Amino acid sequence: MRTKVAIAGAGPAGLLLSHLLHLRGIDSVVLETRDRGYVEKRQRAGMLEQGTVDVLRSSGVGRRLDREGLTHHGLELRFGGVAHRIPLTELTSGRTVTIYAQTEIVKDLIAARLADGGDIRFDTEVIGVDPVAPSVTYRQDGATHTLECDVIAGCDGFHGVSRHAVPGLRTYEREYPFSWLGVLAEVPPSTEELIYAYSERGFALHSLRSERISRLYLQVDTGDDIEAWPDDRIWAELRARFATTDGWELRDGPILEKSITPMRSFVAEPMRYERLFLAGDAAHIVPPTGAKGLNLAISDVTVLADALGAWYDSGSEALLDAYSATCLKRVWRAQHFASWMTTLLHKDPAQDAFGHRQQLSHLEYLAASKAAATTLAENYVGVAPTL
Repeated sequence: MRTKVAIAGAGPAGLLLSHLLHLRGIDSVVLETRDRGYVEKRQRAGMLEQGTVDVLRSSGVGRRLDREGLTHHGLELRFGGVAHRIPLTELTSGRTVTIYAQTEIVKDLIAARLADGGDIRFDTEVIGVDPVAPSVTYRQDGATHTLECDVIAGCDGFHGVSRHAVPGLRTYEREYPFSWLGVLAEVPPSTEELIYAYSERGFALHSLRSERISRLYLQVDTGDDIEAWPDDRIWAELRARFATTDGWELRDGPILEKSITPMRSFVAEPMRYERLFLAGDAAHIVPPTGAKGLNLAISDVTVLADALGAWYDSGSEALLDAYSATCLKRVWRAQHFASWMTTLLHKDPAQDAFGHRQQLSHLEYLAASKAAATTLAENYVGVAPTL
């Protein structure tokens, strides 16, 4: 069997790449280890940069996003019991961010690909890729098959096989001395914009998924067991960290899901070897504080789709040759921003009183200085990928 582009992974990166290639008349096959039900239910980040929204709209998969997404024009930094708004739109010449769960993006992309006759193979385990004589070996229904192709897109995440097919890969990694406890709660959000809170007790984030579902996070110790965090303790700790001097109240309700996730930064270079191109979590992981992971994945495959389109149209490999450098420039900018946000807003277990006062001083500067707030806002709304 043969296709032009074999795509490992049916997350948002792999699915969007397949969709963008289809718009250019380029055939692809998407191979996904999990079943469709699992893929459409796994919960991931849901803050979309302006550029990500633009790509989804321009490619024709933004209708439900426009109908159900929540557009935000600012965010809140909360510390010392006081709220400080960062006006993102005002500081970035009209740009916004949109809350729309990754789960819903995946559903939209799967529906679009299937409606267009796209080839997505669920319950299909990719067991090997050959970047030199391009092909993917996979196992389905107990049998092993080979899919020959012109190009392989490794969109199979951090634990996938694609990255391991790159010889001489350089990796850069940082682990943080804390984790996030995330909860999905069936309760209307207590805020209209995201709240990033710093306190001596640790970091907290109030995000949202819809007008009736809230997403909240707590900084916890590395190695904490989720069983040590019953629902009552979670809500009590959230109230303590979000507490303000003006009597703001946090709504609570049934917790639908909760989990603990370690914090890490990771980059693999280069993102291309021969006819294999890495994208999304297969090449980079960012701590979630800056909400960059999904947006970087969308940017990667937008760049790759343009490069492949140019190659198939004209035979020019210039954009393919530039793919890794182009993506990595944005990846490292996002890594710096996410790391900066993480260290600024979290309490380091080894931190002393001096470090705590330094953090407060930095936060006060961000709240008072338009120049400092603009730097945060420009990085937060993101650099627009081109379609």
